[in-house]
This record gives sequence, C-alpha cells and structure tokens, in this order.
Amino acid sequence: MIEVSHLTRVFRTYKKRPGFWGGVRGLFSREFTETRAADDINFTINEGEFVGFLGPNGAGKTTTLKMLSGLIYPTSGSARVAGFDPSKRENAYRRIFALVLGQKNQLWWDLPAIESFLLLRHIYGLSEEQYRTTLDELVDLLGVREKLNVMVRELSLGERMKMELIAALLHRPRVLFLDEPTIGLDVVSQKAVRQFLRDYNRRHRVTILLTSHYMADIKELCERVIVIHQGKKIYDGALDRLEAGSGSRKKIITFLPSPDAAAGSFPDSWKSRYGETKRGDDGKFILSVPGENIAAVSQEILHAGPVADITIEDVPLEDIIAELFTSQA
Repeated sequence: MIEVSHLTRVFRTYKKRPGFWGGVRGLFSREFTETRAADDINFTINEGEFVGFLGPNGAGKTTTLKMLSGLIYPTSGSARVAGFDPSKRENAYRRIFALVLGQKNQLWWDLPAIESFLLLRHIYGLSEEQYRTTLDELVDLLGVREKLNVMVRELSLGERMKMELIAALLHRPRVLFLDEPTIGLDVVSQKAVRQFLRDYNRRHRVTILLTSHYMADIKELCERVIVIHQGKKIYDGALDRLEAGSGSRKKIITFLPSPDAAAGSFPDSWKSRYGETKRGDDGKFILSVPGENIAAVSQEILHAGPVADITIEDVPLEDIIAELFTSQA
C-alpha cells in the first residue's frame, strides 16, 4: 500500500545576521544552512497494517507524512501510496487518504462540527446515503452524537480530536496518516481514541501510519514500528523484537525494605552484584539488571533482609527508544 524509496527532503534556510547592519549585509552576501529532514528513507507498508512511526522532535516524522500526503515535494527519491505518486496531487489520490495533525484543525472554529461535515460531504461528492451511513457509524463509535451541533470552539480538546477523526474518515479513506492524534488529551480521552482507532483498523482494514510521543499509543496499537533519527531510518521491525533486543538490561526491580529490617541491612550505599542500583527519596531501591539474573537478584535482596514490597517489570519502552536514539547520536 505504501512504498518509500530513498525519500529525501532538504530544507535550505537563510541565516540572518543580528542587527540593522546585519540585515543590510544580508542583501549582498547571504549564508544558508541545509537541514536533511528526511535522509534516504526506505520502507514498505502492506494494506491493513497499523505501523508506529517514531523519532524525537525534529527527526523528520511530520515531514515524511507531509511528503506522503503531497503537501511538500521530496528533494529526491520517490513514494507511492496505493499506486499513486503523492507529489502529483491527483484528485483521485486525495480521495483515498486522510491526514490528521494533532496540532492543526480542519474544522471551522466558529461553527458546529456538523456544518464542516456537510461541507466535506460536498467536497468529496458523497451521496446522502453514503454520508449518513458513515457519519452514524463514526459518531456512535466515538460517542459524540450529542455534540454534533455544538460550536467547535466550545468542545473540549478530546471532543475536538474525535470530531477531527470523523472529518478525516467521512470519505472512507484507504490510508490514514496520524500525527500526534492524542497530544494534550487526558487519559480517558487517549484511551477512547486508541480504542476507536484499533476497532476501525480491524473493521475496515485501513492502512495507518501513526506518529506519537505517547508510548502507550504505540504499545496498544502497533505491532510494527519504524524509528527514524536525524532524518535517517534506524529501525524497522516488530515492536516486541525492539523491546527484546534492548540490550542486556531488560528488567527493572523495585523494592522497599521492611520497617522490621535490621539496622544496616539496607544502607543507602547497598549495591547489587548483578546490576546498577540506586535509592530514591521514597526509600525504594531500583535495580536495572539482565533478565537472566532476576532469580539471583531476588535471592540476594531477600537474603539481605525483609522487604515490604517488591516488583519486577520490563524496561519502559520510552527508555528503550531513548537508548536507541543515544546510540545513534
């Protein structure tokens, strides 16, 4: 469904010297800097896949989505989506994809959302039956029927994002590009949006490419992730393989010594023989250890003295991604 080959986008920006005379000198001699927002990116995505697109701020995620949407032209390389070249901006292509930017609105701010939906119906040439059937399905899935006649400016952030999703999906696109769709939403709204996207993907086999800094979005929705850093692709594969290959430190052990522990059993300087140890302000010890040493570390802790609480968990996905970025810096 999506084929990207050596896709590159270079932005050329003017470096203005400070002050009035700096501006005058710039009329005769200018300095430019080039930023490779996307640098020789290659990947393919099959129909119906739900893929996470990860990277730090400025990595080139939004730039790539905009190239796939035809909003900006690539400097070099090529992309094809459902057989179309996005850079040609054909009307037939515009009818089969949708782009949702979490920090950009497509709905009219001073009108109820239903008015924007009616406008989109005419833009896409939807019949009354198509429009009504799709709208009913979407508003019921998102639970916003009673908000359709409320001005967009009066909706909460979560309700506005739900309306944005409805606007994007009214014409039944085959491909959906999502750029930070849950940014700024509360936990309840994030969960509702994730549930909707998961159900919609399974029901209609829409191909979805999702960028998000909320790792909960990625873990709950995507089995595959593409990671880019400084414009370059550094990982493309299964999410569980990324987590499993995160290095030797795969587990986090947190424990709180029991109040009944003998004095000196767990001094602030207590260290495990098997991995990094630190003690927090709340008195808890936190150990980062290889997964194969979990049993030995647990015995070491219990041998040192009684504990009130102990937990063993995977290294957070955020830490794994951050470590991957750091290793590529």
